[in-house]
Amino acid sequence: MQTTSLRKGENTGLSTTRTVLSVAVQGLSADVSALLLGADGKVRGDHDLVFYNHPAQDGVAVAGAAVTVDLVRVPADVHRVIVVVSADSLQPGAVFTRAPQLTVTQSGATPASFTAPDFTAGETVVVLAELYRRGTGWKIRAVGQGYASGLAGLATDYGVDIDPEPTAPSLPAQTRTTGPSAASVDLTKLERQAPGLLAPARQASQALADRGLAGRRAAVYLILDHDWHMEELYESFAVQAFAERVLALSANLDDDGTVPVIFSSGREPFLEEIRLDNYRGRIGQLHTQADWGWGNVADAMRRAVSHYEESGAADPAFVVTQVGDEPWDKAEVRSMLQNTASLGIFWLFVGFGRGKLAFYKNLNASASATFTNVAFYDASKNPGSVPGERFYTGLVDSFATWMRS
Repeated sequence: MQTTSLRKGENTGLSTTRTVLSVAVQGLSADVSALLLGADGKVRGDHDLVFYNHPAQDGVAVAGAAVTVDLVRVPADVHRVIVVVSADSLQPGAVFTRAPQLTVTQSGATPASFTAPDFTAGETVVVLAELYRRGTGWKIRAVGQGYASGLAGLATDYGVDIDPEPTAPSLPAQTRTTGPSAASVDLTKLERQAPGLLAPARQASQALADRGLAGRRAAVYLILDHDWHMEELYESFAVQAFAERVLALSANLDDDGTVPVIFSSGREPFLEEIRLDNYRGRIGQLHTQADWGWGNVADAMRRAVSHYEESGAADPAFVVTQVGDEPWDKAEVRSMLQNTASLGIFWLFVGFGRGKLAFYKNLNASASATFTNVAFYDASKNPGSVPGERFYTGLVDSFATWMRS
């Protein structure tokens, strides 16, 4: 039978009939579960976790390695149903290496299949797909995002209060970091509020320690390009994953667990925040409130500077500015860089997307360049494909040099 093959981030429509999502896992024992989420990206209550000990809820049922969703029975206040695969907690140290495979079948429709890219960072749980409302119908999106936390950690991020398995380790052995640098930052708050970010936070901690910044403080900001050409990267969760990595870095530099986020769009820059207690799906929720357009980078930078100065922070600011194309306001960007050199603000332009980035790449290429507080990091077209250690090296290298000077 012919099958439609989905790639990570792609979606396809569903008929409002019984939908079966079958999961196949190779190499380890795993559990399949589902979460019913409201408009805020959280469960309505603990009963919205559907798994082997609570196998059915409001039209969603789990049996073995399959999730069955009767779409017409899903209540109107449920906006999304996500399919989760977690390594068996009774197998300490078990992690995903080969990605789970998903097959989606509906009566009278062409089956769809999805296999995420393989995992390499000690992932113990995978959000494999999500069914979501679109108008009066439903669609399914291939997600394939792994996290180095167990089912209990992931469920807590979505608002479920459950007890972890008593025999499960707090962290898989593959994600533990040894040596003095691992203890240089207290990640207790992060472990309690956002266990899914523990692995990247430890990678960031190691990168900072290797460059002599263990224990140093900075206020982390995030500017995101909201041009039209970025739409696909927002839809595929690439921008969400990027923001999560920046938040994990912030947990090492700024103990408030909050990163101000500024969307650079065609009109007034839109400022909000992403926090340890609300990060899951946060970028997807926020970016729909921002205008699309030709990104006004200088205005977004100006907004970040104003926020930093008004906060009265004594620590320097590390402004991670994601750019997907050349700025139309190049003279204003240069002026902003010059005017903030003495304010304790470091600008890291992180390039990913499909646009040209020569302006940012060449900011310090000239021998006469005076932008001592600026660097550029090319994170490729999809930063999620960059291994964590290499990603954080690119993120903090120049910042560390600037801090030491």
